[in-house]
Amino acid sequence: MSWTEHTDQIAGLDAPARALLDTLAPMDVADGAVLFCPGEAVKGYVVMLSGQVDVNLIGPNGRDILLYRVAPGQSCIQSTLGLLGGDAYTAEATAETPARLVLIPRDVFFALLDSSPGFRRLVFGAFAERMQSMMQLIENVSFMSVEARLAALILDRCGPDGCLHMTQAEMATAIGTAREVISRRLDKMAHAGSVAHERGVVRVMDRKALNRIVNGTAF
Repeated sequence: MSWTEHTDQIAGLDAPARALLDTLAPMDVADGAVLFCPGEAVKGYVVMLSGQVDVNLIGPNGRDILLYRVAPGQSCIQSTLGLLGGDAYTAEATAETPARLVLIPRDVFFALLDSSPGFRRLVFGAFAERMQSMMQLIENVSFMSVEARLAALILDRCGPDGCLHMTQAEMATAIGTAREVISRRLDKMAHAGSVAHERGVVRVMDRKALNRIVNGTAF
């Protein structure tokens, strides 16, 4: 069975589009592999089959912020913008887990845009969804305090055991601040009884208190 039949969005495309995509072979990417860097030309449109890729914006001071994550069924807005606008990458993409993906070369991408309405809807639908998440990121960084962003991150990513398993450096990247700031804010939350933390683990102690921080009614 071809890879296109295993991918829900692709499987619904017209037969000629699927046949063209079936000429492309999936590739495996190791955990930690860098897929693109700022300044590199965009090679094609990526379809994620499995795994996760994080796309980070790196500032002049070396600090970075997580722009978005690409999982199966999601798009990489950097690749789409580069293909449509001709610009180079401005961010860095790293495989956070072993991943399997298909790279649709530039010429095949534009051929499918021209010939397949279903492929056009897929590309622009995914692009619109990713733009919405980017707008949310801009809103959070612009209008939410560091405490609120950190509390939201803890609530959003803690597991069924009530724990967030991330280093302080990873949390800093996720919300766009410095590791030292995360350390101080976690200590403050721990002192207030909202969380308990140790190396690489944050445990939620008072979910309501964290929600109050997110809503701006605490601290």
